[in-house]
Amino acid sequence: MKPARIVVICIAAVSAIGLALVVRAMGSGAPTAVATAAPVVAVVPMAKVLVAARDLEPGRRLADSDMAWKDWPAADVNPMFITDGTVPVPGTEATEARPEGAVASVTRAASDLATGGAKGDYVGSVVREPILAGEPIVGRKIVRAGDSGYMAAYLEPGMRAMAIRVTVETAAGGFILPGDRVDVLLTRETNLSNAGTSEGDRSKFTSATVMQNVKVLAIDQSTRAGDDEQAVVGATATLELGPRDAESLALAKSEGELSLVLRSYADTAGPSGGVGAAARQSQAVRVYRGGTPEVVVVQ
Repeated sequence: MKPARIVVICIAAVSAIGLALVVRAMGSGAPTAVATAAPVVAVVPMAKVLVAARDLEPGRRLADSDMAWKDWPAADVNPMFITDGTVPVPGTEATEARPEGAVASVTRAASDLATGGAKGDYVGSVVREPILAGEPIVGRKIVRAGDSGYMAAYLEPGMRAMAIRVTVETAAGGFILPGDRVDVLLTRETNLSNAGTSEGDRSKFTSATVMQNVKVLAIDQSTRAGDDEQAVVGATATLELGPRDAESLALAKSEGELSLVLRSYADTAGPSGGVGAAARQSQAVRVYRGGTPEVVVVQ
């Protein structure tokens, strides 16, 4: 074999051995770290839904503490639910999200603090159907002031609403407001003139309290006085009475003029209702003393 061929074979063998060593070194090196991408978590829009903070029974008047905001997936919000309006709810038209920038958030928080926000609109509403704690509050289960059926829901169980005619003079100058407590006075004329009486005898008037510590439900159709309203002048006052007291007041309406007497807030813890048949049936009798008639009112 020629020396040149031997040299070529040796060079090829050395090159093959070197290539094998290089490949082996690459295969036995430290494994290259594979970067794993973190899974992408989809952000679910959450709306704030007004729910009951405790079990609410029919007839209860809602207070701020009876309601609370609860996070609710916006896609699952029923259009009947009450939301704060910060997140658009599918299925509701003309509903736009409130801006949530820093300035807008502070402005909205200040506005809600001053006005009560959406929750404040339902304070004073009356529960029509039972609502469990954590259950969304819907319109069909409550009655808001001014809505149809509000007065029937506003009445305490077993009580009745009855209206009487009033004037500025018979309603304490208009300073009697819905929610106040009053006494009802009956003033009637006792006519004693009949045959055989002297011309000096004239009709007498008697006055007696027929109802005490009665709650005023409304003046005319207003069940709540305005925040800055000091007086309400109306033609009728609706009172909350028991069934028997309503009968007695209806009779008193036919006997004379009724007047409302405003009670102090410090004097509203006593009994409420009629004061007894004796006071409602006061009579005037004529007593003769030495031949001179004198009218005496017997309570």
